[in-house]
Amino acid sequence: MTILVAGATGNAGRQVVHELLALGQQVRALTRNAATARLPAGVEVVEGDLTRPETIPLDGVTGVHLLTNAGDDYAELQTGPELVLRAEKAGVRRVTVLWSGYRSPLEEAVTASSLEWTVLRPVDFMSNALVWAESVRREGVVREPFAYARSALVHEGDIGAVAAAVLVRGGHGGRAYTLTGPEALSVPEQVATIGAAIGREIEYVEQTEAEARAEMLATRPVEVVDAILGWKRDMPAQGYTVTKDVEDVLERPARSFALWARERAGAFLSGAGTR
Repeated sequence: MTILVAGATGNAGRQVVHELLALGQQVRALTRNAATARLPAGVEVVEGDLTRPETIPLDGVTGVHLLTNAGDDYAELQTGPELVLRAEKAGVRRVTVLWSGYRSPLEEAVTASSLEWTVLRPVDFMSNALVWAESVRREGVVREPFAYARSALVHEGDIGAVAAAVLVRGGHGGRAYTLTGPEALSVPEQVATIGAAIGREIEYVEQTEAEARAEMLATRPVEVVDAILGWKRDMPAQGYTVTKDVEDVLERPARSFALWARERAGAFLSGAGTR
């Protein structure tokens, strides 16, 4: 089997690649810049852009991992119908779609297709906590709004493992899985967990929403900032409800935030840098 992984250099995409290799699969990693991909030996790295379906090399591919957002601005992908048509014509059998928080044109096209599709809906990535690494290293502080908001965030490795299992083993067609970790944590609880992992206390400072918005707008489009703040401000039950979907697919418990924090402790220690 050859499986094409879109977004192969992203937080989840790299994990999908890693897990597919562990299962002995041939991996075709899609990126817009092969020269900077830094993927493992044995991976076929190809250049292409989901916003231009004609650039996606699907010859010989039996499974595809797709994203609902793409491009320089990480905008909602509008080329879903064309991507699905090309996949069907190429003989692709299975496809996973990594959800971005809402039903997208790509998801609509995939779920209406003849492909064996599975939608993966992580409520939040544990790796998003890496945005705090610099302030922890420099000041020993995390600044975030909405201290009360709890999230059942999932280890990015579990996202990759679920995607790989679905694409390789099959049997999950027509399903949408909500991927969570084993517990729902508030930001102060996440900060305390990271502090325990690195062996020093980290101060949590609750920002106002206006302060957080101004900071985020320096690096993100306004529509992305609005979506993130809206999700955190009025967290839907889906965001903090723990599911067993990871365990059901992988036949093992979902990995905890405490484990993730120990794995990534070096990123939060002075002089260590992020990985």
